[in-house]
Amino acid sequence: MEKQFAVIGLGRFGTSVCQELYAMGHDVLAIDRSEEKVEFASDYATKAIVANGVDERTLKALGIRNFDYVVVAIGEHIQESVLATLLLKELGVANVWVKASNAKHYRILEKVGADRIIRPEHEMGIRIAHLLDSTKVIDYIELSDEHSIVELAATEKIANKTIAQLNIRKKYHCTLIGYKRNGQLNIHLSPEEVIYENDLLILAGENSDLKRFEKKGLS
Repeated sequence: MEKQFAVIGLGRFGTSVCQELYAMGHDVLAIDRSEEKVEFASDYATKAIVANGVDERTLKALGIRNFDYVVVAIGEHIQESVLATLLLKELGVANVWVKASNAKHYRILEKVGADRIIRPEHEMGIRIAHLLDSTKVIDYIELSDEHSIVELAATEKIANKTIAQLNIRKKYHCTLIGYKRNGQLNIHLSPEEVIYENDLLILAGENSDLKRFEKKGLS
């Protein structure tokens, strides 16, 4: 059974979420006060309606509590975003994901019970900074303040060695999740598997350990 999603707020962020979820085959309800935005989103949602997403009666009439996830994408209007989050949790929505515009907004959303808070510009800024910091980092995902997942290009130093010989977990306390080779992802790893130069290694661990592997393990 496909998941049901509702997206409140059809700016660039909200519309992008609708487009991707709908393309994945999910049931998507798009909500905004703007007729123009709703008309545009109608091609990328199961149903798109003009409605006030921070009105309790409207949310009840839409059966909002029956949706698996509700995304509140009205980050630029902090008061409405907070009110919508509070109402959705009071109405019994299990998973409320909310876009925050700044750190203060983030802290308020935490207090009113948002299940996940997204700061797209902040998160992208961190990601770009890490990519700029090192020529070896191909991609970066922050899991917490201390933990991340990185994609690193295998260098000549570790090329033609097996995973057992590299012994990354013991030496650097990082976990090799998988690797990409010629565009193909492999997550079913065996100790005898050989790593070649330019393979893209996907590793998880504490930031300090990942940085140590990048500097000492690859250089």
